[in-house]
Amino acid sequence: MQRDIEIAELRRLTQYIDDNFDYDFKNYAMSSFTRRVRRVIELYKFTSVEALIKKFKSDPAFFQEFVSEITVNVTEMFRDPTFWISLKDEIIPDVIKEHRKISIWHAGCSSGEEVISMCILLKELNCLENATIVATDIDQSIINKAKKASFSAKNMELNKQNYERYGGKHDFLSYFVEENGFFYIKPELIERVSFRVQDLVKGNPFSKFDLILCRNVMIYFNQTLQNEVLKKLHGSLFKYGNLAIGSKESLIWCDIANKFVVVNNEEKIYKKIKD
Repeated sequence: MQRDIEIAELRRLTQYIDDNFDYDFKNYAMSSFTRRVRRVIELYKFTSVEALIKKFKSDPAFFQEFVSEITVNVTEMFRDPTFWISLKDEIIPDVIKEHRKISIWHAGCSSGEEVISMCILLKELNCLENATIVATDIDQSIINKAKKASFSAKNMELNKQNYERYGGKHDFLSYFVEENGFFYIKPELIERVSFRVQDLVKGNPFSKFDLILCRNVMIYFNQTLQNEVLKKLHGSLFKYGNLAIGSKESLIWCDIANKFVVVNNEEKIYKKIKD
């Protein structure tokens, strides 16, 4: 049985990663980060955190595998259908009515299911051609997967059920091409999407958006880091732009709380009212 990981060991690990790979895990929620490091150690049969650090020293390319294991990549299309109904019925039509165009950032896009959902939604609102979509994640391998936009047949039933609960207009599978047990999104549906590797913690704002989705990302950060990330998201929104966060997340307590108003408390959608 593996012994508990000491706080001092985690500090050495996060400092080494920051110094050598320019990734900052120091403000991740401690219990979650510890659990994931332990999983990596067990998975690769390292004897200790020190052995993991030695692996980084001897094989720097291993770091990308570590990032893939340490970050969370569990998602589904049209997850939380009522959230997508709110986007479809209220949020996106208001932006299109005002500007005729819409710019969207999926921050922490994981393997791309949320992005695909957005493209289908926009297509059904007849405004996909007026959209600019940026999808970012810290993990290069997961961005590569998101770009491929291929999904195992065994996962499609749940995605289809979510789409139907959301009230989709068409046969869900008509948006995909099936090949060898995988479903590939039709290329014309994601041609408006730019996929990029970006570290929410260390990265700087790179554009302005009408809508930012950063859902179920900040639950893995401590409050200090959540506060910093929320400031960056605020700075990346146009005035009166909308921010959507996860159902277990909040911005009521943070430094920029008074710069937003609640649009939909249940779905955690906020509107920026002050720069």
